[in-house]
Amino acid sequence: MSGKLDLDPGLVTRARQLARRAGQPVVDLARSHTTVSVERAVLRLAGVAGADPDGIPWVNRLVDAVVADVGLGQGVALPVFDAMAREQVADVTLLAQQAAAGAVRFQRPAGRAATAARRAALSAVRRGIRQVDRRRVERERLVKRLGDPPQRPWIYLIVATGDIYEDIPQAQAAARAGADVIAVIRSTGQSLLDYVPEGATREGFAGTYATQENFRLMRAALDEVSKELGRYVRLTNYASGLCMPEMATLAGLERLDMMLNDSMYGILFRDINPIRTFVDQRFSRQMHARAGIIINTGEDNYLTTADAVDEAHTVTVSQLLNEFFAHEAGLPDALLGLGHAFEINPEVPQSLRLELAHALLARELFPDAPLKWMPPTKHMTGDVFRGNLLDGFFNLVGAMTGQGILLVGMMTEAVVTPWLSDRDIALQNVRYVLGAAGGLGEDFRPPPGGFIQQRAHQVLGEAVTLLERIADDTLLQAIAEGTFGIMKRPADRGKGLEGVAAHEDGYFNPATELLEAVPA
Repeated sequence: MSGKLDLDPGLVTRARQLARRAGQPVVDLARSHTTVSVERAVLRLAGVAGADPDGIPWVNRLVDAVVADVGLGQGVALPVFDAMAREQVADVTLLAQQAAAGAVRFQRPAGRAATAARRAALSAVRRGIRQVDRRRVERERLVKRLGDPPQRPWIYLIVATGDIYEDIPQAQAAARAGADVIAVIRSTGQSLLDYVPEGATREGFAGTYATQENFRLMRAALDEVSKELGRYVRLTNYASGLCMPEMATLAGLERLDMMLNDSMYGILFRDINPIRTFVDQRFSRQMHARAGIIINTGEDNYLTTADAVDEAHTVTVSQLLNEFFAHEAGLPDALLGLGHAFEINPEVPQSLRLELAHALLARELFPDAPLKWMPPTKHMTGDVFRGNLLDGFFNLVGAMTGQGILLVGMMTEAVVTPWLSDRDIALQNVRYVLGAAGGLGEDFRPPPGGFIQQRAHQVLGEAVTLLERIADDTLLQAIAEGTFGIMKRPADRGKGLEGVAAHEDGYFNPATELLEAVPA
C-alpha cells in the first residue's frame, strides 16, 4: 500500500470506513425512493419508444398519466402492465399513445391481476436487459478482435458541433489523429430537461443533444473507423441531469463505453435536488455496471469554483464517496474513472510539484481504477503559447503518475470553440510527451519525506478530518453548507424534487429486481 508516497495504510483504511459511514444514509435514501426518471428508464427497457408530434417522448406521457391516476409511490410497472391486460393492448408504446389521448385509466392492481402484471413486467424488462447484455458482449468481441490502444493513458478528445452529422466526420478524424476515446459533449442546458429528446439532432448549443439516435449514429461511425485503424475507439456521453437513469439505459442499449456520471455534479453545478440526484445516480450506476460502461466522475469541476490548493482534500473526499457509491451499485474498480484535474494557478510557487502530489495521491489511493485526469481550464488566459506549454506540463504529470484517461487540453480553452487545427496541435503535444516520457513513471520516485510526500500526506489527512465531520453531520448537510465546490444546495430545494416519491407498500421495480438478482 505504501507505494511512492509511503501512505499510512491505517489512515487509508480509516478514510474508506468514513466514506462508507457518510455514504450509507444516502444509499438507504436511494433504496427507499423512486423518481419519474427511474420509472421512465424501466419503461424504456420494456420497449416504450418514440415521441409525440411536439417531441415529448411517449414514455414521459405514459408516466405522467400513471402518476395522475395512482401516484408514483408504488412504481409504474404494475399499473402499466395491468392496463395492458385490461385493455388488451399488446404494445406498451401503443398504450402510452392511448393514455396520452385520455383513453386509458390506471389503477393499482391486486391479487391475481397484480401477479399477472408483475410477471408481464418482468418479462418485458428482461428483454431490454438482455439487449444491454448483448451489446456488452459485442463490445468485448470487438475489443478482442480489433485490440485496445497500445498505451495508457487513453487519449480522450471532445467533439461537439451541435450537429450530429458534423460531429461524425470530426470524431472519425480525431480517431485517425490518435484519439482513443471520443466524447460528444452535450448541448448546453440539456441536463435540465426532464425528457430525452428524440431522433437525430442538428441544432445543439455549444454541444450536441444526447439522444438514442445520436448515440446509435456515432457508435456506428466509430465502429467503422475502429475497423479501419485496427483498434477499438470508445464513445463517451453524459448520464447526468434530470434524465440520468434514462441516459444510462440508452447508453447500454446503444453500446456506449463511458458515461459522465458523478454523484454530486448535478446537485452542485445544475442545482438539481440532492435526493433526486442520489436516487437517479444509483439506478444509473446499476445500469452502467450491467452494461460494462466506465463512469467518469466530476471532481475536476470543484476546482473551477474552489481553490485547487486549499480545497484539494474535497476532491479526495468526493473520490472516496464516489468509490463507495459505485461499489454499492455493483461497479468494479475497472469501471471507475474517478475524476481530478490540473487546475492550480501557475503563478503559485511550486505549482507543478503540488500537481504531482495530488495526481500521485489519487493514483495510489485507487490503484485499480482508470482515473480520468482533466487538463487546465480555469487559468488559461488566451495566450496560446503559454496554454500549450501548460497543457504539456499537464500531459507530463499524467505520464509520470500513471493516469488512465487523459483528456486533451486545448490552448484555446475558454477563448473560442477549438478549430480542427487546434485539436491537431493539442494531439501533437500529447503524442510528443507520451512518446518522449511515457515510461517516466517507472523512474519517478519522490524522495522520502520530501515536498511531494508531505503534500500528499497533508491532503489525505485533511480529507479524513472532513470525512469525520461529514459522517457525523450527514452528507446532505455537508452539501447544504457548501462543502464541495463552495455551492450550497439544501436537500429540500433544487430542480426535480417534485419528481421524487418515497416507496409505498407494494412498490415494484422489475429492472431493479433483475439488476440486483444474485446469479443462480
